[in-house]
Amino acid sequence: MEARPKSLSEVADRVSRGGSFSMELADFLDEFREQPGEGAFVEEPSLLGLNAPERRWIDAYLAAVAEHLCGRHGLRRPSWLRGAARFLDDPSFACRSRAGRLFLLKDSPAAFKSRNLFVSANALERV
Repeated sequence: MEARPKSLSEVADRVSRGGSFSMELADFLDEFREQPGEGAFVEEPSLLGLNAPERRWIDAYLAAVAEHLCGRHGLRRPSWLRGAARFLDDPSFACRSRAGRLFLLKDSPAAFKSRNLFVSANALERV
């Protein structure tokens, strides 16, 4: 059994090799909660949307995760967060209904909103 990813770069690498984004991210979040630190964000994750535009949202999502967790834990934000490929041109909602979208417009954390990603405030929480 492969160890959980310790960085967002590892998450991107595993997804590029066919791993499930949601599973790899969940494993990363579990690992980060046990050992939070800047090392999880030092190396820039590879851009998955370069060759697969339908995955561009993952590039933005990884940056939003890093920015959000750095802010929550008082960690230095890496410079790769500012790259243009880490922002979406068009909004992406985690819900399709009109009511759900309105809720997400209000509820999304700033790190996600700024990248045109609209998720619930507890999107990174694990149960």
